[in-house]
Amino acid sequence: MEKWVRVCAVAEAPKAGRVKEAKAGDVDICLANVNGELAALYNRCPHNGGPLGQGMVQGGSVVCPWHGWTFDLKTGVAEAPVADKAHAFQVRVEGDDVLVNLV
Repeated sequence: MEKWVRVCAVAEAPKAGRVKEAKAGDVDICLANVNGELAALYNRCPHNGGPLGQGMVQGGSVVCPWHGWTFDLKTGVAEAPVADKAHAFQVRVEGDDVLVNLV
């Protein structure tokens, strides 16, 4: 079952190499742009709740601004030596809207 929810307009999405905080309904989202491709993670680092949407894009990952944990933007899997994961959401563009699947 899918639940696609609007996050923002395409014009409001982050530019390449950038990340931003957004809302999908009542869910906090970290929306990132990796070389023109949008990706979304739950906006709270599983380590200590840091706002991933205030971090920075490094390669295909986002770096948490609080403690430097790094998460793959496609899978949410943390880079070693951390064994944790941030929830990753599917993203699609429909017309002028950016949507994420909250399932």
